[in-house]
Amino acid sequence: MFVFLSKLLTPIVSPLAVACGLMAVAVLSPRRPRLARGAAATSLLILLLASNPWVSTLLVRYLEARNIPRGPLPAAQAIVVLSSSAQPAIPPQPTVWVDDATANRLLFAVKLYHEAKAPLVILSGGRLPWDKALPPISEGMAEVIELMGVPKSALVQESASGDTYENAVDVKAILQARNIHRVLLVTSATHMPRALALFRHQGIDAIAAPCDYQPALAGGGTDWRAVAISLIPDANRLELTTRAEREFLGIAVYHFAGLL
Repeated sequence: MFVFLSKLLTPIVSPLAVACGLMAVAVLSPRRPRLARGAAATSLLILLLASNPWVSTLLVRYLEARNIPRGPLPAAQAIVVLSSSAQPAIPPQPTVWVDDATANRLLFAVKLYHEAKAPLVILSGGRLPWDKALPPISEGMAEVIELMGVPKSALVQESASGDTYENAVDVKAILQARNIHRVLLVTSATHMPRALALFRHQGIDAIAAPCDYQPALAGGGTDWRAVAISLIPDANRLELTTRAEREFLGIAVYHFAGLL
């Protein structure tokens, strides 16, 4: 139930959902013009701010800056890769599909493996309770990482978790069973603050190995043309703001639930 509630809360309070809710209030309040105008104006303001590159970059950069390695990553006993999303090869899709975040995480894990940072790669990702008909995400991750040159003998799948908290709990069980004490934790830089806190709360000696940094979307300096372009609402910026909000909200929820 906790997984369901946490997954439900994020989209409900996302900028897009809140803006839609306010527009619904505006449409359904024809006899209260001041309320309707206020709701519509607030909705517009939320969308303009959330889809602005300066806002999204500020939020994302704050999260990404929390765990930047200060030097080369040390060796460990295993590399733990957290999943984002993956789908099986359902025709006409010719191969397993992974989203950008998962692809970047796997690519970095392969790099670390070939640099001999650890002899074992643990792929962590199951399915949400309502998606159990699909194979676990870890299977798709394994298929991709094998194509990238990591042997099957070096892979361990954690295929039961549905969220980051369960990633940490289930990976801990694998580590204890294999007497592994130190791991490199690979996930997106925006996700790292929450993930690292959850893993360390489980008593895991996890070293942050962030990747999937977002490009500098608010570049261009103060040139008036760059500023003019930045004022145009952009769906990609809205998605980044929503991603950052999800991380801040997740940290708050886990703290409230006593899981951090």
